[in-house]
Order: sequence, then C-alpha cells, then structure tokens
Amino acid sequence: MNVLTLLSAVEDGPAPEDVKAGWVALILFVLMALTVAFLGVSLTKRLRNAQRSKEAGRYGDTPVEPEVSGESPAPDNPTPSG
Repeated sequence: MNVLTLLSAVEDGPAPEDVKAGWVALILFVLMALTVAFLGVSLTKRLRNAQRSKEAGRYGDTPVEPEVSGESPAPDNPTPSG
C-alpha cells in the first residue's frame, strides 16, 4: 500500500501556484549562454588561425598565393570571340 500512495503523490505533482521560476535557474541559463558564446568565438578564432597556417604552408602543403581583388585570372585557353 505504501508504494501506491507514493506513486499517486508523484503523479499529482506540485500545484501550479507552488511552482515559481527562480533566480538561480536564470543565472545558470545566462552563464551557460555566455559559455556557449565564448566557445563559439574561440572556435572561430582557432579555425581562422589554422586556415592561415595552412595557407602559409606550415602543414607541408604548398603555400597559397594571395589573390589580388579586382583582377580576374587569365584563362588557360582563350577562345577567339567572333
């Protein structure tokens, strides 16, 4: 009988007027949001550094020449326009 009494108490739960949002939960939520934002910024920074290192040839790749903006590369096989 004891188990049935406990199960009925758990199923009922607290009354809606007894449940309140707390400051602790808000602070934890804000701290977690700030942590995720910090991790995103940190990841972006590290990915940019890794890309720059790859372009500089630090990982055994050939260095990439920087492209000059405004100029289009010359075609390999120019076709006469007619």
